[in-house]
Amino acid sequence: MGEVLVVGSKVKDAVKAAGCNTGGDFVPGLSAEVDALVKKAVKRCTANGRKTVRAADL
Repeated sequence: MGEVLVVGSKVKDAVKAAGCNTGGDFVPGLSAEVDALVKKAVKRCTANGRKTVRAADL
């Protein structure tokens, strides 16, 4: 994976608001999870004959 798909500062703010600290590997790890979710959703969408990815595809 090359491109980060999440806004690091927003993620860190959310973690901080919950009273925790963000490790250096968290944002890239979260981005990898988001990438996997997107790929899964696209696969489901195309399997259903659509080109529009919807929340239900998650």
